[in-house]
Formats: sequence, C-alpha cells, structure tokens
Amino acid sequence: MQEIFIAFDVETPNAANDRMSAIGISLICGGRITDRFYTLIDPETYFSPFNSELTGIYPEDVKGAPTFPEVWQMIENAMSRGVLVAHNAPFDMGVLAKCLRDYGIKWKSTVPYLCTCTLSRRAYKSLPNHKLNTLCDCLGIELEHHNAGSDAEACAKLLLCCSEIIDPKTCVRNYDLINRKTLQK
Repeated sequence: MQEIFIAFDVETPNAANDRMSAIGISLICGGRITDRFYTLIDPETYFSPFNSELTGIYPEDVKGAPTFPEVWQMIENAMSRGVLVAHNAPFDMGVLAKCLRDYGIKWKSTVPYLCTCTLSRRAYKSLPNHKLNTLCDCLGIELEHHNAGSDAEACAKLLLCCSEIIDPKTCVRNYDLINRKTLQK
C-alpha cells in the first residue's frame, strides 16, 4: 500500500452536524501509521445533551480551544495529501463539507475518499455487523469509541487490516464537497 491515506473522525456538538467539537487524524504512508493529530474545537454553537453524553465533550471543555478555521490552517496540508478515510465516511465528509462552506473556506470541489465500513463489508463478510466497535473487538484493535483521536487511529488500523484481504483502491470514491454527496462512478 503505497498511497497516502488520511484517516479522520469528527465529533459534533449537536444533531445539526454542521460543526465539529473535535477532530482526530491518523496519517498512513507506506502501509503504516506515520503521524497522528487530535484537537478539541470550539464549534461556536450549542451542545445538545445527547451529543455531550455520547462524546464526553461539554461546552466547558472547548473554552479556549481553536475554532474550525484555526484548526483548518493546521490540518489542510495533511488533508490534501491523499485519500480521506473514515468509518461511515459520508457522515464525516458531510460535516467537513458543511464546516468548509459555513466558514467560507475555499478548498477543493471534490476529494477522493474511502469508507472503511464499506471496505470491511467486503473484507469481513461473516461478521454480524460492521460497526467500528464490533470490528475493533473482532480484530483486537484498541478503541475508546467516540473519541475522535481514538476513532481515527482505529479507522487507520482497520484500513491496514482490510488491505491485507482486499485492495482498498477498489473502494475509493469521489465526494462533492459543494453539493455534499458522493459522485457516481
């Protein structure tokens, strides 16, 4: 696996899913994880009790944290280096697209991405489901679920496991960041 893959995961403060309260990134180069990044993000909006309970992130946790535009300055170079990867990727891709749009940040109109949920369905057909926590339990991958850093690293490790069975390039799609949808092949 020679391509560069950027496994990422976002947490959101509420059901609007148009802001991030955290992001985790694990960079995969040459078939191994070479770098990691995690930060809380001030979403500049309200937190729902459900999302706070799920993620463990509360308004007081993000006081003083960078906003999305500040974080984007830190991660744009990494996010531009290869194929974006997420588990249930349309969710994470959609949140990313909405944040870019709402903050008026110009990036790319389309990006290549891969969903490890889709990839794992092909690689591990016999599992009862393909939720990230189920896959991690079955494959012995450590996971602190709904922590963006842990989820991103687990996603990266899952990609590496799946790539031993199936070529991940067979699942790469293109995501339209302007219209927030996967483009048909």
